[in-house]
Amino acid sequence: MQGELFGAGDGDVAGSGGAPARGRSEPAPGAVLVPGWLDADAQLRLVAACRDWARPPAGMRTVRMPNGAMMSVRTVGLGWDWYPYGYRRVAADGAPVKAFPPELARLARSAVAEAYAGTVDDIAGAAGYEPDVAIVNHYPHGAKMGLHQDRDERADAPVVSLSLGDTCLFRLGNTETRTRPWTDLELRSGDLLVFGGPTRFAYHGVVRTLPGTADPALGLTGRLNITVRQSGL
Repeated sequence: MQGELFGAGDGDVAGSGGAPARGRSEPAPGAVLVPGWLDADAQLRLVAACRDWARPPAGMRTVRMPNGAMMSVRTVGLGWDWYPYGYRRVAADGAPVKAFPPELARLARSAVAEAYAGTVDDIAGAAGYEPDVAIVNHYPHGAKMGLHQDRDERADAPVVSLSLGDTCLFRLGNTETRTRPWTDLELRSGDLLVFGGPTRFAYHGVVRTLPGTADPALGLTGRLNITVRQSGL
């Protein structure tokens, strides 16, 4: 398994120390960034859960794209297994996909409520958000993800993205092309990003990660990203 399940460690995650506070922002219509939404304990619990989800059977793997290229991230699906370009109930190793955890569903619903407080009825799929699939990606040092759209779902409900570990430069583009205009966001451990409504099908990706920016107490090498979705399947 990559990096011994992306590192190991225990202890309490330290606070932000002297780092300047970052405020909530809306980088695009329907996209909301809430810095530090996950507290230290929540981050530790999620990292531990990701280690469990990553173990075989139906564990974390490297995905081969239709053009033969291997993705630089490693991934595991919960509820449904993602493959280019669709979902299935059986993982690449032939084992049944791990169940989508109820606690992750509750967390994602809370995230949508937090992001769209007061405007939830204005965002497609937000009011009755019922997530049933999660994709957990591990970015080892040097990994990135090209600009792409999340179009494999049969629903236009928001996507919830949770960041753990190393900081990354996340590129949020437009809905028409992989070219400009785009907005580059710094996503740190504990940050919440929700995108829905007009930005639900925007091109997006990870330009790079910043090695060594994770709190050592997480015991995490690289970056973990948990994206939660409503499949509509």
